[in-house]
Amino acid sequence: MLVLNANYEPLGVCSVRRAVGLLFASKAHLVVNGRGWLRTLGEPFPIPSVIRLNAMIRRPRPTIPLTKREIFRRDGYICQYCGRPTTRPTIDHVIPRQRGGGYTWENLVTACPECNQRKGNRTPEEAHMPLLRRPAPPPRSAIYRFRRYLAQHEEWRPFLEGW
Repeated sequence: MLVLNANYEPLGVCSVRRAVGLLFASKAHLVVNGRGWLRTLGEPFPIPSVIRLNAMIRRPRPTIPLTKREIFRRDGYICQYCGRPTTRPTIDHVIPRQRGGGYTWENLVTACPECNQRKGNRTPEEAHMPLLRRPAPPPRSAIYRFRRYLAQHEEWRPFLEGW
């Protein structure tokens, strides 16, 4: 279930159990019921799809962690040298680590095993293998952060756009 701050900023995703607990404790209220009904002894209770907290939670805008999975996700599981989708992606350092290349968003790209092997310990210019896109940090937008949930929860889209 999507959890919104008091100003409708997307905060995160929680389980149905946690969302219902927040609703019963009057710490949040239901915004969208997109999951059906929870049968209780008394009356049916709506299973929330989107809830909004009553109190404003102050926190810094989240950053995307630099992990292998996030690099693959940023590049769409497409080799940045040959442009083919790959089922066995690898991480390639644009400037090799032995030459001072760091573990940063701007120096890491997705590569298929063949291109990674062919490039070896060289720069893309030395290997005559230009990059399709210049690597950069992924967007910090809510759509990017929650994209994996949108296929099953299309009703979340209006709350994610614009953040």
